[in-house]
Amino acid sequence: MKKVWFAALTLVYLELSMRVGTAPLCPYGQAGCHVLSLADLFDRVIQQSSRMHGMSSDLHSEFEQYFFPSKNLIGKRKCHTYGILTPDDKENAQRLGREQLTEVILRLLEAWGDPLSQLYQSMSQEQNQDFNHYSTEKALEISDMVHDLRDGVAKMADKMKVLGVLGNTVGYISPESLVPSSAFSFYKRGDLNLMDHHDLLYCFRRDSNKVKNYLRILKCTILPGLDC
Repeated sequence: MKKVWFAALTLVYLELSMRVGTAPLCPYGQAGCHVLSLADLFDRVIQQSSRMHGMSSDLHSEFEQYFFPSKNLIGKRKCHTYGILTPDDKENAQRLGREQLTEVILRLLEAWGDPLSQLYQSMSQEQNQDFNHYSTEKALEISDMVHDLRDGVAKMADKMKVLGVLGNTVGYISPESLVPSSAFSFYKRGDLNLMDHHDLLYCFRRDSNKVKNYLRILKCTILPGLDC
């Protein structure tokens, strides 16, 4: 009997230990939260942004190969995030400053929540099951990831405020101050066609790459090290 209880407790301990890596990010050290350093928070969101961009690139390539193998596409429409001014290279991103760069990252992530949710819903209703059997779940995972990453970056910004890296007067960190995605929407609400799918995937691949690069630049600006 003692061996059974010991084995059960061991399994519980291992399960709890594995969950530490996915515990809520708590900048103030609240009860039940796993407190991470600022460097750890940066590493976490950068890793997640890299994975998100990789998945978005894969899904965009799969979509083009399946539906547009000839690559003979009509000129791409303007991305719905065109109103968010973003630096076009590393030097301009570095000159933008910590507060402004953090704001850009948060605005981009916030602007993609609703479009990716609609993209998943539309793809799940498509008649072509051969493609959707492989891709729809990936679209759902990307939609969930952008929400999780936005929350992670917001909590990281809170940590920076606590440490004095960002000023306490920075107001854009709260969700109420972020520009909603509907303000930049270029697509019609309702059914999305194939070109809508393509344009959204193309634009998200572009913006997810920006988020990934901006997070790395922000980390190197605040925590310069060997990996910068």
